[in-house]
Amino acid sequence: MTSPNGHPYLLNPSAPPSFTRYPHARLVSPSQKTTIYISGIAPVTPDGQLEGVTTNPDGTWSADIRVQTAAVLRRIGEIIHGASGGKADLHNVVDAVVYLTDTKSQYSGMNEEWNKVWRDRESAPARATVGVRELPDERFLVEVKATAIF
Repeated sequence: MTSPNGHPYLLNPSAPPSFTRYPHARLVSPSQKTTIYISGIAPVTPDGQLEGVTTNPDGTWSADIRVQTAAVLRRIGEIIHGASGGKADLHNVVDAVVYLTDTKSQYSGMNEEWNKVWRDRESAPARATVGVRELPDERFLVEVKATAIF
């Protein structure tokens, strides 16, 4: 059965899944005509609430990469579901770029949440993870830009 986001391509398909949890590319059939290009999404609810941030009484704050990543992926899923009229979801994502403000401390937590959605490289989108100096709000640890097809 074909995954809703096309066929995975791996440079070395016999490599163990622990070596790479995502495909190197996804092949999409030309019969799949609708593409959704999702802007960079941060961990903010539609009503403006920031998820994954705790503000302390002294005005300082702390942020949780796992909570923020889960929120971003949930929001992307909601966007895909709404834009497709309910015909698609996160498993229709073909390609994604993840932006992190500190790859050394945040990558594993982000990747844990990512792998809860895409449990194997057969269904995972192609992905790049990029370390950035900052995002639009200093409390954002992660932002994801994605492309989905259905």
